[in-house]
Amino acid sequence: MTSPTTSDPAIAALLGTVEPALLELSIESQRADWVAATHITDDTEILSAQAQARLIRATVDAMGAAARLADRPATAADRRKIELLRRSLSLVTPADPALAAELTRVVASMGGKYGKARYAPKGRSAALDVQALGQLLVESRDPALLEDVWTGWHETGRLVRDEFLRYVALGNQGAREVGFADMGAMWRARYDMPPDAFEAEVERLWQQVRPLYRSLHAYVRRRLVERYGAATVPPRGPIPAHLLGNLWAQSWEHVIDLVGPRDAPAPPDLTAALRAKGYGPTEMVRLAERFFVSLGLRPLPPSFWERSMFVRPPDREVVCHASAWDIDFVDDLRIKMCIDPTGEELRVIHHELGHNYYQWAYAPLPFLFRDGAHDGFHEAIGDTIALSVTPAYLARVGLLDPAAAQDDAGIGPLLVQALEKIAFLPFGLGIDRWRWRVFSGEIPADRLNASWWALRREYQGVTPPGDRSDPAFDPGAKAHVPGNVPYMRYFLAHILQFQFHRALAREAGATGPLHAASIFGSTAAGDRLSRLLAMGQRDPWPDALEAATGERRMDAAALLEYFEPLKRWLDRENAGEPVGW
Repeated sequence: MTSPTTSDPAIAALLGTVEPALLELSIESQRADWVAATHITDDTEILSAQAQARLIRATVDAMGAAARLADRPATAADRRKIELLRRSLSLVTPADPALAAELTRVVASMGGKYGKARYAPKGRSAALDVQALGQLLVESRDPALLEDVWTGWHETGRLVRDEFLRYVALGNQGAREVGFADMGAMWRARYDMPPDAFEAEVERLWQQVRPLYRSLHAYVRRRLVERYGAATVPPRGPIPAHLLGNLWAQSWEHVIDLVGPRDAPAPPDLTAALRAKGYGPTEMVRLAERFFVSLGLRPLPPSFWERSMFVRPPDREVVCHASAWDIDFVDDLRIKMCIDPTGEELRVIHHELGHNYYQWAYAPLPFLFRDGAHDGFHEAIGDTIALSVTPAYLARVGLLDPAAAQDDAGIGPLLVQALEKIAFLPFGLGIDRWRWRVFSGEIPADRLNASWWALRREYQGVTPPGDRSDPAFDPGAKAHVPGNVPYMRYFLAHILQFQFHRALAREAGATGPLHAASIFGSTAAGDRLSRLLAMGQRDPWPDALEAATGERRMDAAALLEYFEPLKRWLDRENAGEPVGW
């Protein structure tokens, strides 16, 4: 059926009023959120909550008005805008003004408590923030210290448990008022398919990658048994979460010193190279910008360098969790990070600039189209760029000796990638699977933590150190839970980035194994990437995916191709060993 060439006057009038109003309120909310994140006080939290409440209320009103006009004739573009309005929020406040104000205060309070949380490990007088505690898990191999740090940080969750339950109740009320069964159904409706179909889709993707994850898990477990002993790491069971080099056991690359291939050369030490060459935060961001410019994209605007936060200020509390910002939805682009000169941080910077360049590319579109094709696309773009941060690329920009680039075909660097990206997949899936069940009421309030660990054992094969019975609230120790940030975008991004990478690498004329390819310096790849970025969410995501890759379905085949040499190696290493838990 062809779309009409003009929209019903009521639809045209609604969109003509709503779009500029929502743009103005979004800018106001972005500015308030930026101040609240970079200067945490009771006042900034209140101002952020008030601005967010105004934006949410206006959006909810627009959602209702759009629903009442759903049957009126509209152009394809206006029909798309109506649908995007209907599913535009991850949090809908109830219509009751008092309850709406309460919900926004609760979310702001949870974020503030998380940002201000500290823990002093045993034997240390100073309380450390999440970044410093995470570094201890990276550096230490003392299981007693690791358990203390892990447990101490996870106690942070108790600070927000009661508020989280109130957030669930009020958020569900708001979701029901705009036609969804609960918040989980509302989140799953954002992917151009029915919520149940989307849940089946992510399960299909997980089943594609599950065999690779199980092989990686079995290999890592065996090597950790060798280091810590069978009394600490059960040879046939789940892996204790505190031994995996990350506060949430969501990625495992920091235990490469324990699980790396025997007698293989160590992977290039990018952190040492950065420090030896005197790279500070600004220089690292400049280097990442050069990558995008090499693809034919514009340098970042001067305001980016003036207004971003690259380091932790010494005089105030801030949220250090890395994020990219588009304050005015035109060109006031920023990143917020507390950058350390490490190889991991350099890759994160490339990722965050991917968000900024996506935001900049779709800025000319009408406001309701200024977003990623779906939220997984936004995360995947930055990760796609980071996949090109290969030894060969780092040698080309003078950070590594050119000889390091010759190790591209070795197992070591590929294992590091798998410890980061493949290890993440069940965590990325599980965190929202847990929240969907909480929102639906399938998980009761007195089983929040028990169900969290049951699900993580099922999908990830990890367990906590010690007893984590309710009312412990370990999900609250992960920023995205108190921050009301849906997490499925990260799972989808870990699939999509390899689809994007394969398509762009082919466009760049890369030869050899996919994991060794870098698109640095390819304007042909840059042109294909730019076409995708400029589409924003004007079109359904299958159209955007087809523009980038020629495929209309999210698929893990490119991921499996990328890691195929590693899978063969893991299967040889695991021969005769137990797989699973």
